Amino acid sequence: MKKTYSGKYTVKKRKKYRGNPDDVTYRSNWEKQSFIWLEGNDNVEWWNSEELIIPYYYEVDKRRHKYHVDLLVKWKDGKTTMIEIKPKKQTSPPKVKNPKSKRSLNEVMAYVKNTNKWHAADEVAKDNGWKFEIWTEVELKQKGILKEQSGKLKPMKKMKPYRRKIKG
Repeated sequence: MKKTYSGKYTVKKRKKYRGNPDDVTYRSNWEKQSFIWLEGNDNVEWWNSEELIIPYYYEVDKRRHKYHVDLLVKWKDGKTTMIEIKPKKQTSPPKVKNPKSKRSLNEVMAYVKNTNKWHAADEVAKDNGWKFEIWTEVELKQKGILKEQSGKLKPMKKMKPYRRKIKG
């Protein structure tokens, strides 16, 4: 089971945040790094995280749900961008190896849910004259939010076991 990387983010430039700066949560290290980048970016007028909620229709259960947009950013050039942060793998239809497996079913359902959310977000963005973007590890690296890992990690040296003589 994968461990998720999440926590509370402390907004340092509070005037640059639109919403409640005392209740900002990151749900991945990529989101946390994006928050840091936005706060330090001189081209950002203001930003917020999960303050914009968009209703969307989920095709699987045929019900309406709420999508909390990862980021809403107002740039100093007057443009506004809604941003979703996702691994690139999750932005394409899953490659189903065994259609009857629970894992394959979950991946397909997650992809349908994401595309339903993104369609609704794109419509809201167009209605408001904004852009909707999905930032994957590719965009995060291009923007300098994620640093390229320099080379491969070196294997650890084998250590001799620690042996302590006990007197007595």
